[in-house]
Amino acid sequence: MEPLITLTTDFGGESPYVAAMKGVILGLNPRARLIDLSHQIPPQDVRYTSFFLRACIPYFPPEAIHVVVVDPGVGTERALLYVEIDRHRLLVPDNGCWNGLIRPESRPPTVFRLTERRFWRPTVSSTFHGRDILAPAAAHLTLGEDPRNLGQPFDDWIHLETKPPIIRPDRLVGEVIFIDHFGNLITNIPGPAFAALHDQQVQIMVGGQEVSRRVRTYGEAEKGTLVALVSSSGLMELAVTGGSAQKKLQVHVGTPVIVQVVSPSNPGA
Repeated sequence: MEPLITLTTDFGGESPYVAAMKGVILGLNPRARLIDLSHQIPPQDVRYTSFFLRACIPYFPPEAIHVVVVDPGVGTERALLYVEIDRHRLLVPDNGCWNGLIRPESRPPTVFRLTERRFWRPTVSSTFHGRDILAPAAAHLTLGEDPRNLGQPFDDWIHLETKPPIIRPDRLVGEVIFIDHFGNLITNIPGPAFAALHDQQVQIMVGGQEVSRRVRTYGEAEKGTLVALVSSSGLMELAVTGGSAQKKLQVHVGTPVIVQVVSPSNPGA
């Protein structure tokens, strides 16, 4: 099977920068298959990138090479990395953009800092390392290059700071971590923890506003209803059926979310 390289950037869909990266890759390996995951990542949004990769990379075959260029630190002393995690292989800037792939059950990732210039383009721009370093490194990997030859083992990589949810039998506390194209609010509250409360009366609050309906899928509620459910990514989600929860609630990434069990001795959150 022809080698597979995916591309994820914040360059925009009509960008010449994406085309330049493809040209570099195909110049080294004309047999490479190139797949665009997205070039619509919000500019320099590392946290959005982290969730995006978490939501899609696990479904790709392990032989794929994933090139990610969301790089607000381009041209600085930040490292460029080769990462192996749960059999998936990525070439990324060292800014935490891949951290969403780290799960509690994951083995420690294998990380190399890219230092071997023989795998780069002869001339390296200070503002386009995606084209001049990551793209050629990816092409060399598809030609069979051992990733250990790309550089040195590296364990001082950036950890994206996250706020873990609070999980208690009668109370879940988290926050919105991602807002998708539909305006659905994805939280960091694990879906199983939320689903475990299905037979109990709860009060759900997001940004000080109450969500009154729990559903299994969007179609269970009438259009315009604000609902809570378990998302396809296995996390608690808040949505408006046929609409946008983000627009209705006017909330943002980082907005607190609280699920409180209500009982006669505990009438509210």
